[in-house]
Amino acid sequence: MRKGFTLVEIMIVVAIIALLASIAIPNLLRARITANESAAQATLRTISTACETYAAANNGTYPDAESDLLPASLGGTADPPYLNKAYNGVTESGYKYAYTWSGPGTGYTVTARPTSCTTSGTKSFTVSTGGVLSTDVSCTAAS
Repeated sequence: MRKGFTLVEIMIVVAIIALLASIAIPNLLRARITANESAAQATLRTISTACETYAAANNGTYPDAESDLLPASLGGTADPPYLNKAYNGVTESGYKYAYTWSGPGTGYTVTARPTSCTTSGTKSFTVSTGGVLSTDVSCTAAS
């Protein structure tokens, strides 16, 4: 008598593995997207806190550029620094960050857009003067 597996048995095992993979992979992708979105919101809150703290220390005048928040080692002018990393134009955890300054010392808007609306995030986030965080559920990928 021969020992081993028949072709039918092997095909059944492969089918079961494929079924399990088809269930698990979308859940893992969704978990990754959720983690990226949470990280983007946390980063925007960090940037907003830095801008608001800067304004509190400068008689209500907001920064005019990200360099006002960074240490000299990163090309900034802040001492002590409000941020320990530059975010403008940087992609991190699937999101690209961009600053918009309202005018000399009057306010800021920072956006976080996913690099891909299918694999890195499904929402865009914006934080503006006063620390107001908003969500745009119609995904617009960063270019």
